[in-house]
Amino acid sequence: MAGSASEREPIEVLKVPRPGDPRKLVLGEALFNDPILSGKRQLACSTCHDLASGGTVHIARTIGYMGREHRYNAPTVFNVADNYRLGWRGNFTSLQDQTDSILMDPNLMASDWPTLLTKMSRSRFEPVFEAIYGHEPTREDILDIMATYLRSLVTPNSRFDRYLSGDKTALSASEVKGYEVFKTFGCASCHQGSNVGGNLVQKFGLFNIPPSNPDPNYDGDLGRFTITHREEDKGVFRVPSLRNVALTAPYFHDGRAKTLEEAVRTMAECQVGENIDPSDVTLIVGFLKTLTGEFKGKPLDAP
Repeated sequence: MAGSASEREPIEVLKVPRPGDPRKLVLGEALFNDPILSGKRQLACSTCHDLASGGTVHIARTIGYMGREHRYNAPTVFNVADNYRLGWRGNFTSLQDQTDSILMDPNLMASDWPTLLTKMSRSRFEPVFEAIYGHEPTREDILDIMATYLRSLVTPNSRFDRYLSGDKTALSASEVKGYEVFKTFGCASCHQGSNVGGNLVQKFGLFNIPPSNPDPNYDGDLGRFTITHREEDKGVFRVPSLRNVALTAPYFHDGRAKTLEEAVRTMAECQVGENIDPSDVTLIVGFLKTLTGEFKGKPLDAP
């Protein structure tokens, strides 16, 4: 019964993966919160991806090592392993590859492998790597540790998951109606699957082109074009997951929308060409709030 209810819907129940090696998870959590991974020991992964704050930080774009704003808003790391496409431009399909790129980016973690490996071999983490892998830490080991930890950042058992699993009391009548409105407007054509997104790329502005950033030096609005240099990829981005979306403001690649209501109105205008009624905005937002899950058995709280 529970399985059949989920199968008829575009959104699927979020499943918890098999736990990884507990030694790797402990080490991964420690490294995630330690600035050793950054070139100047100034930043940790958790600096921009705060697990106590929806897996992100609540500013439009964070500031990098060189004093420049990052190109994109920091996406949540929760359920990141359930995304087929990673990064705002969808340019990675491997957590190891994405982590490698972030560590080496001069305006992100600003590290380099020779220096990082030397630091790690002289750190308190070296004996732990030795115990797990049987040798001093290597590039592959560090990326494996981080990917293993990232895969564990899953937030199952949202109220909507419980609804899909057969508990029809998990949602109110207005929240169920909000889900129906969400589907009626076609939102589920891109925001579907177990992560309610994250598995395809789409143009931002199918019906109406959204305003571009007024800074002439900002190229983030170009999306995948900055990778592929193909004209058709201008403004194309990875469709983000909507899980825990009520906790991850501001929204979009550049953090332009401060509230979920504003984000819903923008999506209706730009993606489906609708000037959406305020009552429908309220209903959709009510539904989206049911996508907030649990981490380590406890409900995620609003930051």
